[in-house]
Amino acid sequence: MPHAPDPLSDVLSLLAARNLLSASLRMGGDWALRFPAEGLKFNAVVEGGCFLVAEGAAPIRLRAGDCFLLHHSAPYVLCSDPRLPATEASGLFLAQPDGTLRHEAGGGGEFHAIGGRIAFDEADAALLLDAMPPIVHVSADTPEAPAMRWMLARLVEEWNAGRAGGALAADHLAQLLLVEAMRVWLRSEQLVPRAGAGWLQALGDPRVGAAIRLLHAEPARRWQLQELAAAAGMSRSNFALRFKQLAGLAPLDYLLRWRMRLGAKALRGGSDPVSAIAWALGYQSESAFSHAFKRINGMSPQAYRRNAAA
Repeated sequence: MPHAPDPLSDVLSLLAARNLLSASLRMGGDWALRFPAEGLKFNAVVEGGCFLVAEGAAPIRLRAGDCFLLHHSAPYVLCSDPRLPATEASGLFLAQPDGTLRHEAGGGGEFHAIGGRIAFDEADAALLLDAMPPIVHVSADTPEAPAMRWMLARLVEEWNAGRAGGALAADHLAQLLLVEAMRVWLRSEQLVPRAGAGWLQALGDPRVGAAIRLLHAEPARRWQLQELAAAAGMSRSNFALRFKQLAGLAPLDYLLRWRMRLGAKALRGGSDPVSAIAWALGYQSESAFSHAFKRINGMSPQAYRRNAAA
């Protein structure tokens, strides 16, 4: 049987997540390191414990088995005690012959963490990062934590070993780690919804999420608001209001923007004529697609393709 439509998988495929590097941190005694805001990072605590301190958030106590995901919204500190002054971590990590970044201090015998940095297609990175909180903490007690620790250890192993196919394996592991972290966060969102709006939060709502899955399953279809409302089991007016409250966009505006992201990726990564892309996305003419594309992206499809190739 075919898989049910999965908007999160659609977005992660659009972003083309890949592993950039791996790192190992071993510390002993009293210590505090400040890390810059850069990209998206995964980390897992292998031994011992520490505190994670991010600007504007209460310190998080991490223990062996915990995993956490951070993105570049703010610098953060890892430390044995939040009261200690922090040393800048930049420049402390030494590149090893195997390509891993390592830092050890204070005997290095009490705390050990491993991690990696994930990169995206920059044209669409904000689609995910803007919808996420700065920190996703996955406790060792959660069902996903053992799998995440295994995947992160394998990611480091693939990065270090230099085996055939290692780069592809590392990229797939990075995407799996991201999926597991997002599952943990989406489950917590369903239990304790946060303020604000975004497609990820809307996806976690049973009724609005059902409509979003339909839009992703058939983005070229000429969807009507009444059809989507019926699929969500709501009146047209209540559905439209609920969708906009959660997603920040009206349902058909969400569909328009998703089509334009798919169109932009096709223009960046392929050679299909604009007319073929337009038809695949449900437009009856190239001019209708071009008008919509320019309204959303600020330039024509042809100009966008030229800029992407430059």
